[in-house]
Amino acid sequence: MRLRLPQERPPEPPTGWKIAHPVLSQDGTRAGFTGVSLGGALPYGVLADAACVYGRRHRPPARLCDCGFHCVHDRADAEALLSTAEHRSAVLLEVAVLGAYIRFERGFRCARQRVRTAIVGPCGCGAPAVALADAGWGRPGWRALAPTCAGCVRARTSLSLGAFARRAGEGLRVVAAAGGEARSEAVPGLDVPELVAEAALLQARLDWFQTQLARLGERGPGSAPQA
Repeated sequence: MRLRLPQERPPEPPTGWKIAHPVLSQDGTRAGFTGVSLGGALPYGVLADAACVYGRRHRPPARLCDCGFHCVHDRADAEALLSTAEHRSAVLLEVAVLGAYIRFERGFRCARQRVRTAIVGPCGCGAPAVALADAGWGRPGWRALAPTCAGCVRARTSLSLGAFARRAGEGLRVVAAAGGEARSEAVPGLDVPELVAEAALLQARLDWFQTQLARLGERGPGSAPQA
């Protein structure tokens, strides 16, 4: 006798929570996310279909496999994962569970998902983040990003929260945990909070470059670089 799982037909897609690292394509035109465990080598977009990470031909989520997008029911359970050292630079995602899914005691494993909201934590220095900047690692063709404040961004490749949302598309909302918010817009343009964030990033980069120029001026044009 074959064991069959009970079927659900909810009127609206269930909501789940997970954590992931934001990523930017090598050419800087696309943004997405990459997982923190199983399937972490496969970056995905805001609206994405799951693929079996083991290369099998079945459709995720297969009952006898681990494939599919994973998420938990409760936000607090996902936020708890951000406490570990290796996940401190990840962001919290609110996702819509789409397509076929398997429900577990603490979460879902689904065939398709839409990331509704990305909640960005503070910079590594503790200040509220205004941007997502190069984290120093990545995947082939993708550069991982981490929450960064205006004072720590310096000359690193970075995007304001609103710029990341626009590159990701599909109506993604990007919210700073401290309360600031930026969202993707159907009509091109910047709102006041995003203009403030962009100005802070530009000022931070300008301050950094002026500091470097001042150091070069102190050494003089003919001084040899220090080892």
